[in-house]
Amino acid sequence: MHELTKLIRQDMRPALGVTEPAAIAFSVAAARRHAPGIVRRVTLRLNSGIYKNAFTCGIPSSDELGNFHAAALGAVGADPEKGLECLKGISPEQAESARAMVKAGKIRVEMSEISSRIFIEATVESTGGSACVTIRDAHTKIVRITENGRTVFEKESAEPSGEGSSALIHSYTLKQLHDYALSVPLEEIRFIQEAFQLNYALCEAGLSSRKTRFSRYLLEKNGGRIISEDEQRTASLLCNAAIEARVLGLSEPAMSITGSGAHGIIATMPLYAAAKVRSYSEEQLLRATALSFLVCMYIKEYSGKLSAFCGCAIAAGTGMACGLVLLRGGSTRQMAESINNMAGSITGMICDGGNQGCTMKGVVAVDAAWQSVEMAMQDVFIDSVHGINAVTPEETMRNMGYIASPGMVGTEKTIVDILREKRME
Repeated sequence: MHELTKLIRQDMRPALGVTEPAAIAFSVAAARRHAPGIVRRVTLRLNSGIYKNAFTCGIPSSDELGNFHAAALGAVGADPEKGLECLKGISPEQAESARAMVKAGKIRVEMSEISSRIFIEATVESTGGSACVTIRDAHTKIVRITENGRTVFEKESAEPSGEGSSALIHSYTLKQLHDYALSVPLEEIRFIQEAFQLNYALCEAGLSSRKTRFSRYLLEKNGGRIISEDEQRTASLLCNAAIEARVLGLSEPAMSITGSGAHGIIATMPLYAAAKVRSYSEEQLLRATALSFLVCMYIKEYSGKLSAFCGCAIAAGTGMACGLVLLRGGSTRQMAESINNMAGSITGMICDGGNQGCTMKGVVAVDAAWQSVEMAMQDVFIDSVHGINAVTPEETMRNMGYIASPGMVGTEKTIVDILREKRME
């Protein structure tokens, strides 16, 4: 198996709801297993990205929002064995118990640092003792567990991605990624089909829910049809109905990439829509999506997993644009020109958490990708001399990542300050 196939396999993960509330619930549930008895208090310490992304985010199996309720659900009923799907199966009684915990002041949430590096520290105090679980660098990567102050598990944490990253993906050029996508044996990447299945089911959940509003509007714009003759409107509908369902906490999981369900949705669903409208083959779709994932991962390894810029639109949107070029039979050069168009236009879009705004950002990402690709296919592109664009697409993608980290650390603090001012915790 090619090492790039292994990268994609390792990175694709089902996630129920937005990844950050799920990770919070997972961490608390994992700590709960080491603290028997009745839970008295839960204390969370989160890096700014986790704190911000879950701040007003919908939570599966609950009508509540945010960090506090995600932690409480972790304490009363989440199953850590299910990873990022740990909230599947929460009962109405458990949801009510979680609300009561929050109301009684038994949940405390602190922000540990302004950082794009994932960090969660969940401490559970119970009638039988206390336990603390520390997560670092990936949403379910436990690096330390303590029981009553004594370490019972510890593993070395990886170095953070970002500036200076020696990530494997960065040893490849865009041409090599393109060549891989065209030549990898089809059976080796057939597992990617699961992403279409999960994300399409999430899209359908968004279209059938009374909670959504963007989904119904986009459906109307598409002539009342899920798949119409309009490629771009179909792409926007399939992509953003799924994103809206996800941020509202509906009960279907997304297939995540780089630790994010919205990244996984944007990297897959517009390409799936294009294939349906233009009758591209299953093979073409799988190869385009493999490339989409890899370009997204390339940018994210520079920007960090969680930052102040919208990796969903910027990293996944750019990956999706490259996949669209592949579907249309374009060249590596036209992919590079599409990257230039994306880098010179939407780089810098902020991430202010997992919320309804993600749907609007997804609309912008699809529009930007379609325009970037259509222009590049006609040799219309932002020249490398301008802005953050560089001589090579690899350098341009690096610069896109650097805008987020270290570039937008101050922006991250400002966003969190605004959120706290809106809703004191």
